[in-house]
Amino acid sequence: MEMYEKMRTKIESVMEKGKVTDEYITSGEEHEAFTIWKQGSFTRQQHPSVIQVLLEGSEDRDIEGNPMPNLIYMSREKSKSYPHHFKAGALNALLRVSAVMTNAPIVLTLDCDMYSNDPQTAKKVLCYYMDLPDNPNLGYIQCPQIYHGLNKSDIYGSEYKPLFQMNPIGMDGLRGPNYVGTGCFFNRRVFFGGPSSFVQPEIAQLGPDSVVNMPINGKEVMKLADQVAACNYEDQTNWGSKIGFKYGSLVEDYYTGFRLLCEGWHSIFHDPKRPAFLGDVPISLYDALGQNKRWCVGLLEVTFSKYSTIIYGVKSMGFLAAHSFTHYAFWPIWTIPIATYAFLPSLALLNGISIFPKVSDPWFYLYAFLFLVAYGQECVDFIISGSTFERWWNDQRMWLIRGLTSYPFGTLEYFNKVLGIATKGFSLTSKVVDDEQGKRYDQGVFEFGVESPMFVPLSTAAILNLVAFLYGFLKINLDGLFVQMFIAGFGVLNSIPIYEAMVLRSDKGRMPTKITVISASLVVVLCVSSMFLH
Repeated sequence: MEMYEKMRTKIESVMEKGKVTDEYITSGEEHEAFTIWKQGSFTRQQHPSVIQVLLEGSEDRDIEGNPMPNLIYMSREKSKSYPHHFKAGALNALLRVSAVMTNAPIVLTLDCDMYSNDPQTAKKVLCYYMDLPDNPNLGYIQCPQIYHGLNKSDIYGSEYKPLFQMNPIGMDGLRGPNYVGTGCFFNRRVFFGGPSSFVQPEIAQLGPDSVVNMPINGKEVMKLADQVAACNYEDQTNWGSKIGFKYGSLVEDYYTGFRLLCEGWHSIFHDPKRPAFLGDVPISLYDALGQNKRWCVGLLEVTFSKYSTIIYGVKSMGFLAAHSFTHYAFWPIWTIPIATYAFLPSLALLNGISIFPKVSDPWFYLYAFLFLVAYGQECVDFIISGSTFERWWNDQRMWLIRGLTSYPFGTLEYFNKVLGIATKGFSLTSKVVDDEQGKRYDQGVFEFGVESPMFVPLSTAAILNLVAFLYGFLKINLDGLFVQMFIAGFGVLNSIPIYEAMVLRSDKGRMPTKITVISASLVVVLCVSSMFLH
C-alpha cells in the first residue's frame, strides 16, 4: 500500500506541474516508467500511460522469505481525442494489461474505496471454480457490497440492503445475481463471448488461454502492455461491445452483468457471515443523491437501448430472470407515483376535495391493507436480514426522497443527453470526510449545505405537506378526508430532518436559505393556483 501511494502521489504531482523532472525519478524502474512522459506536456485529461512493476513474485520476498504477489501500478493513457468510457474503459485497459503480464484465469474487481475484510475470501471463492467441469457456464461470483463507517441509523439508506443483500438471494435461484461493480470474481473466459461461442481478440496474447512465460517486467512484455493500454487501441475492435466490460451505460456493472447472463453465463451469490469486502459511503445527502442520480441515468440508458430488459432480456434469459433486472431498470419511473402522492393529496386537502374513499366506504380497507402489508413486509424483511427498524425507516424515507430528487433529475439528465443537450456527465461520488461533516453524520444529522436544484422539490413537498396537515386540523372531516390527512402526516413525519435543517440549525450542513425561500414561494404559487382551478 505504501509503494502504491508513493507512486500515485508522484504521478499526481507530475500532472499538476505538467512535466517530469529528475526529482521524481529515484530508481531504474521509475526511469523506465516515466521516460515516455518526457515526450511532451500533459494534464489530467491528456497524458501517456504509465505501467510500473512494484513487486514481482519471482524476485521479491517478504520478511519470512515467502514470495510476494505481483503488484503492478498502471495509469492508463488519456486523450481528449478519445472517449474514456469511464470505469468500463479503465477495467478493459486493466483486463488487457493483466492478460499480457500474467493472464490469470480469475479476475477480481474492487472499487478504490474497498478493502479485504477476510483474507480467506479468495480461497473460498476458488472452491466454486473447482466445480467448473460440472458447471461450465459459471461466469462470476458476486459478493455483497457491504460498508463500514455507517452511522447507527444509516440516515441516507446507503446500505441498499434490498439491492445488495436481499434481492440477490432470490436471483441466485435463477441465472444468478447481477454484477454490482465491486467484490466480484470473474472467470476471465466470460469476457470473450458466450459459453458456446468465442470472440477472438485481435492479439492472441489477450485471449483467456494464452500462457505467459516471460518475466512481467521484460521489455517485450512492457512494450505490449503499453500498446494495449493506449487510448486508440480499441479503434475498430470488439472491445466494449463483444469483448470485455460493456460500454453504453453509466452503470457499466449492471449493464455488463446483464449482458453476460443474457449470453448464457450463470453467476453465484457468495454471502459469508464475515463480510468479504468493506467500503466507504457518502456522508452528505447531496453526494448520496448524486450517486443515485448517476445510476438512474445509466439504468435508463439500458432501458431504452436495443438490450432493453423487457425485450432482449425476456428473449435471452426468460421472464423471471429478466423481471429481476427490469425491477432495477425502471427505478427512475418511481418518481411519478411518489411525486403524485407528495403533492396531489395535500393540494386537494387544502381545497377540501376528497380523492380517496371515505372511512365508512368498504374500499377504504383495501387502501389500508395495501399500505400496511407493503410497508410491513419490507420492515420484516429488513429485520430478518439482520438490520433494525430504525434503518428500515430511514431506507423508506430515502426512497421517498430519491423519488423527488435523484429520480426526476436523473430522468431529465438522460433525456437531455438523448436530445444532445449538454449535461455535466460522469462525476465520482465524494467520500472525503470533513471533520465537522463527519461528526454530524455520526450523530445522525442530515447534511444539506449545497444550493442544489434537487433540494427544491424536496423542500417544497415538505412545506406543502406541513401546511396541509396543519390546515386539516381546522377544517377536518375525519370521514371524507382522513386518507389525505394521513398521507400529509406521513409526509410530515418523514420530513422532520428537512424542517430541522430549514429552521433549527445554523451549521454549514443546514438547508441553504435560498432553497427554503424558493420552496416556500413555490408552495404559495401551488396553493393559489389550485384554489383558482377549484
